[in-house]
Amino acid sequence: MTLLVLDFAIYVQHVLFHALPVLWRLHRMHHADLDVDATTGLRFHPLEILLSLGYKAAVVVLLGAVPWAVVAFEVLLNAASVFTHGNVALPERLDRWLRWIVVTPDMHRVHHSTRMVETNANFGFAVSWWDRLCGTYRAQPMLGQVGMDIGLSDERTPLTLGQLLLVPLRRSAGRSTSAESRPARMQEGDAL
Repeated sequence: MTLLVLDFAIYVQHVLFHALPVLWRLHRMHHADLDVDATTGLRFHPLEILLSLGYKAAVVVLLGAVPWAVVAFEVLLNAASVFTHGNVALPERLDRWLRWIVVTPDMHRVHHSTRMVETNANFGFAVSWWDRLCGTYRAQPMLGQVGMDIGLSDERTPLTLGQLLLVPLRRSAGRSTSAESRPARMQEGDAL
């Protein structure tokens, strides 16, 4: 049960990093990657990592979670992040089946679209239920997996490490909270 509660807490944290302008500024570093792959799952601003650590610690304390469950969750969280960001092509039928249980690479890839309505969907890390239950699930991007642009619409060139660390300070960094970009609700044609 602790693993599920922690996974939901990370889902909520992820939604907040998109909904609150100050947190979105930090999270943009993760979304600035122009090609989603396993390294994208490790690309987070140091301040975002510190905030996430504090948030997870607070949740762990409130839950009174046992240490082995916390360690197991961290292993699961990191493995899920690398898997969901991995440039892995699963057979369509297998992907469709797995999505009922876990977040698949194609499912999470939608979240990395340049279209804010798609960026603000599919927030889950390990289990896919939270997006379905909270109305933020999107089955496919509007232009399909092949036609979808990845990254941030205002950051279209590869960035160096120094440039990535300065992404939160850029003028356009607070755009995630416009009316168009609020977390997506299930749309017609999106399978449950």
